[in-house]
Amino acid sequence: MKVTEYYQASVQEVMKKLDVTQYGLTDYEVRGRQKKYGYNELKEGKQKSIFQVFFEQFQDFLVLILIVAAVVSIFLGDTDSSIVILIVIILNAILGTVQHARAEKSLNSLKEMAAPVSKVKRNGEIIEIPSRNVIVGDLLILEAGDSISADGRVVESHSLQINESSLTGESLAVDKVANTIVETELALGDRKNMVYSGSFVTNGRGAVAVTSIGMNTEIGKIAKLIDNAKEKKTPLQVNLDKFGKRLAIGIILICIVIFALDIIRGRELIDSFMFAVSLAVAAIPEALSSIVTIVLAVGTQNMAKENAIIRKLPAVESLGSVSIICTDKTGTLTQNKMTVQEVYTGGQFFSSNEMEPNNPNHKKLLDFAILCNDSMMLREKPIGDPTELALIKLGHGHELNEQMIRGLHPRVGEIPFDSTRKLMSTVHRMGNRNVMITKGAVDELIPRISRIDSSSSSIITNKQLEQINQANAAFSNAGLRVIAITYKEVFSSNISEKDEQGLTFVGLIAMMDPPRDESAQAVADCIEAGIKPVMITGDHKITAIAIAKQLGILKSPDEAIEGKEIEKLSDRELKNKVESFSVYARVSPEHKIRIVKAWQEKGHVVAMTGDGVNDAPALKQAEIGVAMGKTGTEVAKDASSMILTDDNFLTIVKSISNGRSIYANIKNAIKFLLSGNAGAIFVVLYATLFALPAPFLPIHLLFINLLTDSLPAIAIGLEPHNKKLMKEKPRNINESLLNKKFVSQVGFEGLIIAAVTIIAFQVGLSTGDTAVATTMAFATLCLSRLLHGFNCRSEDSIFKIGIFSNLAVWIAFLLGFTILNFVLINGLFEVADLTSNQYLMIYGLSLVPLVIIQVRKLFFGSAKA
Repeated sequence: MKVTEYYQASVQEVMKKLDVTQYGLTDYEVRGRQKKYGYNELKEGKQKSIFQVFFEQFQDFLVLILIVAAVVSIFLGDTDSSIVILIVIILNAILGTVQHARAEKSLNSLKEMAAPVSKVKRNGEIIEIPSRNVIVGDLLILEAGDSISADGRVVESHSLQINESSLTGESLAVDKVANTIVETELALGDRKNMVYSGSFVTNGRGAVAVTSIGMNTEIGKIAKLIDNAKEKKTPLQVNLDKFGKRLAIGIILICIVIFALDIIRGRELIDSFMFAVSLAVAAIPEALSSIVTIVLAVGTQNMAKENAIIRKLPAVESLGSVSIICTDKTGTLTQNKMTVQEVYTGGQFFSSNEMEPNNPNHKKLLDFAILCNDSMMLREKPIGDPTELALIKLGHGHELNEQMIRGLHPRVGEIPFDSTRKLMSTVHRMGNRNVMITKGAVDELIPRISRIDSSSSSIITNKQLEQINQANAAFSNAGLRVIAITYKEVFSSNISEKDEQGLTFVGLIAMMDPPRDESAQAVADCIEAGIKPVMITGDHKITAIAIAKQLGILKSPDEAIEGKEIEKLSDRELKNKVESFSVYARVSPEHKIRIVKAWQEKGHVVAMTGDGVNDAPALKQAEIGVAMGKTGTEVAKDASSMILTDDNFLTIVKSISNGRSIYANIKNAIKFLLSGNAGAIFVVLYATLFALPAPFLPIHLLFINLLTDSLPAIAIGLEPHNKKLMKEKPRNINESLLNKKFVSQVGFEGLIIAAVTIIAFQVGLSTGDTAVATTMAFATLCLSRLLHGFNCRSEDSIFKIGIFSNLAVWIAFLLGFTILNFVLINGLFEVADLTSNQYLMIYGLSLVPLVIIQVRKLFFGSAKA
C-alpha cells in the first residue's frame, strides 16, 4: 500500500502498515523513528551565512568603484586616503549585515511564538508534546480548537469537523469519518477520512494515525514549490541600481576631465590623480546604501510597534508605491467573530440587544439556540463552530449561561450536523417530556414546518410561511447568515432523520461577521490617498457586497463579481475588466493570482493579503505580500514581505503611510547628499576652468565626505511621519529618482553652496596665502552642507513643519559644527590659522544657502521632485 492510498485502507490496515497499536508508540519506537523521519517541521530554503551577507554588501556598483580607487591609492603611496575610503566601505557593509541579521531574528522570534503543541497517545497515556516532535505512527488526539500538526488517517471520529481552508480554500468545516473510502484519485477536500497539517478542529473529537510529517505533508509539498520561486526587486532597488550606475559614470567622466586639465596645466601626475580620486570619493555618495538601510531599519522598528513585522527591508519602501490593496474580508476588514445582529420571532423583528429573557418567545428562542449547540465558552476561550459560538454569545449577552441551561435540560439524543442535510437535531429532557430541537438552513426547514410557536402552538398558515420567507429574504439581502430554530415533542430519545418532520417554528436568527470599528475610516483614508481597496473573499456575493457597502469599498452591486464568472474570462478579458470591480466573491486561490496579475498588467503596484497555504503564490506574485500573523500558516508567512500581528486592515494602511514617509525621507537624504556633492564639484570645476589653485586638498575632501555625508543624511532619514503624504496619489513605480525636477532642485541648491564656497575661496586668495584660501573654502563648504541638512528635511519650510520637530538634525549639526571647529582651531588636516574676521566670514557665508532656500520655500513653495 502506497502512502497516497491511506484513505482507501481500513483502520486496521493503516494501523498495521504504520506498526502502531491503540496504545500508541513506545518511547523506544519514538527514538528509532525520530532518526528515520527527522523532525516535524517545514525546512526553509538554504539560509545565507553572515559572511555571505557581509560580502554581498560590496557588490554595489558605487562601492566597487571606491574599492578600485582605494587599491590604486595604495599603489601610489597615499595610504591615508586608502584607509579612510576602506573604513567608510567596511562600516557600510557591517551596517547592512547587522540589519539583515536583526530582520531574520525578528522572523524567527515570530515563528517561535506561533510554535504549537500537540496531544498524542504514547505508552498508553495521552501527553502533550511540541508539534515538531510528532512522528509518523503517532496517534494524534484531537478536540475542538486544536491545530493539526501533521497529515494523518482518521481512526476514530465523534462528530469530528475540520476547517481545511488554509489548504483547500473552502471556508466550511468538513465532517470527518473513520470509514474506508473506495474511490480513487480523490481531491484532498473529498478525502473525508484524512486530516492535514495546517487545518484545525472546529467541532467534536477524534484520533488520527500520523502518516506524514514535515516536508512530506501536503503543506510541505507546496512549501517546496514556493521556496523555488524567484523574488522581484522592489522599485527602490531598481531605481538605486540605475541611479548609482548613472551617477558613478557621470562623476568618473567629470574626474577624468579635471585630471586631464590638471595634466595640461603642468601639475604632477600623482598629485593630479590623487586629487581626481579624492574628488570621486567626495562626489560619490558611498554612504547612500547604509543610509537607506538605516532609514528602512528604523522604519521597520516603528512599524513593528504598530503590529506590522517586515520580513524584507526594501518592502518598506515599496509600500509607498502601492495603488491597489487586495484584501481578504474575514478577520482583516471584519472582526472574525460571528455576531447575532437580528432575530425574527412572534411575527416581529428585534435587534439582538432588544431581546428580553422575560418574554416567553425570546426565552424559548435563546434557550433552544443554546441547547441545540455543541460550542461553549471555556474560561473565556471560545470552543467550537463560529456560527454556534455566536448563539452562545447571544445568550451571554442576556446573562444566560450555557452550562446552567444544559444542566437543567440534559441532552439525551442527537443527530449531528451534516453539511449535506444542513441540519442538526438534539433531544433534551424537559420535565417529563422529550423535546427535539432542530436548527439549520431556512430553506431546508421551511418544508418541514407544520406549526408555529404561539400560546396554542397553532397550525401554520400560508401567510405566516410567506412572512417567514420574507424575513429570511430581508436578512439574506442584507448579507446576513440566517438559521432557523424549530422543535417538536418526541416519544424516544433515539431519533432518526425521519423524525425531522412536523416541526414547530420558533424563530430566525440572523448573524454576520461585523466590520472592525476602524475599517471604514481606513478604507476612506485609502481612497483619499489614491489607493483602491479591493475585497477578495470566499464568501457569498451578497454577504461580500453588504460588508463592502458598509465600508465604502463599493457603491453599486455591479462592482462585484463571482469566481464562476471569472472562470469564463480569459486573462486578457480579465485585464480589461479588472478595474470595473471592487469585490471578488466566491473566489478560489487560483483566481487570486489571476486578479493580482491583471492589476499588475495595468501598471499598478499591488499589496495582497492572505493566510492560507494556497494564498502563498498570490502573496509571492504581489509586490507586497501581507500574511496574517494570527491565522496565517507558516507557508503564507514565508511567502510574504510583511506579517500583520493583529490581522487588521488598518495596519496595512498605516504601513503604506509609513512607506510613503520613509521613501520621502530617503529621497530627501539623497537630495542632501547630491546637492552637497554637486557644490563641491562646481567649486573644483570653477577653479580648474579659471586656472586657479586647487580649492581643496585630498584630505579635505575625504574629511568633508566623512563628516557632512553620513550624520545629517541619517538624521534627515529620521524625519517624523508626514500626514500630508497620504493626501497625495501613489508614486509612479516607473518614476526615476533622477527626474527633471529633482535634478534641477539638486543643481540649484548645489550652485548656491558652490557660490558661497567660491566667495570664501576668493577672499582667501586675496590674502596671497593659498593655504588660507583652501582652508576657508574647506570650512565654508563643510559648514554650509551641515546647515543644508535643515533645508532637506522636507519640501516645506522648517517654519511649517516645526524647527525643532526633528532633534536628530540638530544633533547632527551641532556634532559636525563642534568637530569642524576643533579641526580648525587645532590645525588638523593641513588647515591654516585663520583670523576672527575670517571665521565670521565663513559662518556668515555658510548661512546664506539656508536663508535663500528657506525664503524660497516659505514664500514661493518648493517644486516637488
